[in-house]
Amino acid sequence: MPSVPPPPRTYPALAARLLALPPSCGPARLIAIDGPSGAGKSTFADHLAAVLVGAPVVRSDDFRVPWDADPLTWWAPLRHAVLEPLCAGRAAVLRRYDWHRDRYGPPEEIAPPPVLIVEGVGSAWAGSPAAYRIWIDAPRELRRARAIDRDGLEYADAWDRWSARETAFFAEDGTRARADLLVDGTAPLPHY
Repeated sequence: MPSVPPPPRTYPALAARLLALPPSCGPARLIAIDGPSGAGKSTFADHLAAVLVGAPVVRSDDFRVPWDADPLTWWAPLRHAVLEPLCAGRAAVLRRYDWHRDRYGPPEEIAPPPVLIVEGVGSAWAGSPAAYRIWIDAPRELRRARAIDRDGLEYADAWDRWSARETAFFAEDGTRARADLLVDGTAPLPHY
């Protein structure tokens, strides 16, 4: 029986492993960073992207997903704007949503990269063309505090309802069990 390599424990080691994977979306290796709201996905994605110089990061927050929406509301626009062109080997054009101004920004071209990081709730769902799935989690109380710190106390009730919906989604999809790497969202950075 072939031995399974141990999980990488630093961003450079993880980057090396990701670059060795076969492409999963045209020429790109799609890396899905998933987990519940406030777990540390965005921070992890930013650190990984810094090591994978030039790797674009597309986030669920780049799309308009109302608090009361299905967690996969952003997936159809992601597929249309980004994944379909990249999987065909063409450049994608993304207009990132600005949550503070409630409008989309200017068009941004994403040339087919060696690695594309997709971060957000549902990025590693069963229908994702991910080459590698990363699950990040942290205790609910910490995640809620981070979300309130990020979004404001006025969104606490909305976050609680969202948290219940994403928990149900993850359970139905089996997202965590499909992960290639489990990350403790409470661990200090830059190592995880």
